Amino acid sequence: MDARIDQLSSGGKPPRNTWLIGDDEEVIVIDPGSDAEAVLAAAGDREILAVICTHGHADQVSAAVEVADRDGAPVALHPADLVLWREVHDDDPDIEMEEGGLFEVADVVLEVIHTPGHSPGSVSLYCEDLKAVFAGDAMSADGPSSYDGGFPDFAGQVSAIGEELLTLPGDTEVLPGHGDKITVAVAERRFDSWVATGPAVDELA
Repeated sequence: MDARIDQLSSGGKPPRNTWLIGDDEEVIVIDPGSDAEAVLAAAGDREILAVICTHGHADQVSAAVEVADRDGAPVALHPADLVLWREVHDDDPDIEMEEGGLFEVADVVLEVIHTPGHSPGSVSLYCEDLKAVFAGDAMSADGPSSYDGGFPDFAGQVSAIGEELLTLPGDTEVLPGHGDKITVAVAERRFDSWVATGPAVDELA
């Protein structure tokens, strides 16, 4: 298996992450952000098979169409976030993701897990082959990620973390939309304190 994960981080505290999964020939882009030129440079000569947005907030989807258009790739988003998407783009995404949906790249598979709370259509993408889950803004190393200075649905977000993400194998790396990586095992140890602290505002937008 030659598949690998590349990380592209941009400004902010903590920085925003774009993830590229693939090999030397092909790649899937997760959360392209707003800098299409940087994402395309990171993809290089590899064919972009799909652009997947874990949720519809502008800081994650602004460059999606431009990145996808280079190779005629489809853009994927959960339909519950179409309202957010339409604040940025005129045309709708090509793929409406659903729980259990699968994407294949470089002989590995990404499984769609619906993890709402940060937004209604937030999803995570689990790659058992690479022992990784791309969590978007459902969860970071510091806990549930806020949006615009608050939490639209904190209870739903922590429920999604506990019921969907923390049931994955403990050595699974959680690759978030912002900030540092964490493992499921470490997140599980911190989970009770996240819940007890409640919806404290962090710096994510």
